[in-house]
Amino acid sequence: MFDLPSHLWISITTLGGAGLTLPLAVTIAVWLALGYSWRRAAAWLLVLAVAIAVVALTKIAFLGWGIGIRAWDFTGFSGHAMLSTSVYPVAMFLMLSRTRTPVRLVGIALGLGAGVAVGFSRVALDAHSPSEAITGCIVGALAALAFIWGSWRAVPHRWSVPAVAASLALVTVALHGITVPSHRWVTQVALHLSGHERPYVRARWKANPNYRPASHPSSLRRATMPGGELHA
Repeated sequence: MFDLPSHLWISITTLGGAGLTLPLAVTIAVWLALGYSWRRAAAWLLVLAVAIAVVALTKIAFLGWGIGIRAWDFTGFSGHAMLSTSVYPVAMFLMLSRTRTPVRLVGIALGLGAGVAVGFSRVALDAHSPSEAITGCIVGALAALAFIWGSWRAVPHRWSVPAVAASLALVTVALHGITVPSHRWVTQVALHLSGHERPYVRARWKANPNYRPASHPSSLRRATMPGGELHA
């Protein structure tokens, strides 16, 4: 599976990007509000928000303070793996809500499979270690299955399967490849909270247990002037 050309791995990995999965999650919430209730839509967004927060906290802990597990090469859950394994199973569950249980289970399994493929792509592209991809998939799968379990017996009162499927497919096609600077945002938050000037870097952190990021050179360079005065 790791022998795929790099452009195929990139195409797969973009399925887990926030620029695609978050709009998909919002589209799912809209259909839940229309077909079920606003409460169920809010429950979905809350479950997803908790999963996102868990991922962000592990990334912030590493980037800001160097907190990770060297033995596992773990510096934070993979966001791509988490988002894909949480969003795609719920999307399949939504589209197959009026079908028989075996069909729904197959659809959910396919959604989870798509998320796992994204996790593989993160490792293949050296964006994450295996431990980060696997744990990211676990967090996402738990979020998806928790919501699905709580919604399994709910019956939509207004529903159009073709409309749901078409809207989710349209969002996927239209936003595939769209990227957002989520890592940069998380890094900025980590630096702000930690008070450090530079984030921790995986390679140096792995190589040296005593590694600390170097500070930026001061923007005000003081030079000695004639007469012994210091001038900025």
